Amino acid sequence: MKDTEYLKVKGTKVLANEWGTLTQFKVDYRRKDGRWQEQIREAYDRGHGVACLLHDPETDCVLLTRQFRLPVWLSGSDPFLIEAPAGLLEGAQPEERMRLELIEETGFEVSELNHLFDAYMSPGSVTEYLAFFTGTYHLKNKVAVGGGAEDEGEDIEVVHVPLRDALGMMRSGEIRDAKTIILLQELALRQFSVSKD
Repeated sequence: MKDTEYLKVKGTKVLANEWGTLTQFKVDYRRKDGRWQEQIREAYDRGHGVACLLHDPETDCVLLTRQFRLPVWLSGSDPFLIEAPAGLLEGAQPEERMRLELIEETGFEVSELNHLFDAYMSPGSVTEYLAFFTGTYHLKNKVAVGGGAEDEGEDIEVVHVPLRDALGMMRSGEIRDAKTIILLQELALRQFSVSKD
């Protein structure tokens, strides 16, 4: 980390280093008016990740997962979140990792993935960005049981949801995961755009 004309790092302290690394930063930040201001911030680093929404054009279903999420439980909400399959890169290339995650979590293997964009999901406190993908799946593409890796604590239910229902679940609050909402909206916009042509 090098100092810049707008930021000087005065000190760091690792607060936790188990599943990811939580670091406290003491910095001087140069404001737009030129004044320097001391700030203390924390950043959580667990690496970058991937997420993908698979769509079956024959049934107009999307392939989602449902799994327990401790932070959601801690916030007092239903902790069994409905999500698009996702995972951490852990040194792999994004498309390679996404293919492995799809098989591990859902049991489905796809021939083609389309990279949409990369986005930071919580830039105020988390360093992670996600590479977003879409792809097409068919029931005949199932090659494994899915359900996630038990040794990683995963216990994943695979759900096939009609796109119309998934969009309704997003509006009603049944689907509350940001990456999944982004991918569902992107698919809906793409379909709307095709129908307008």
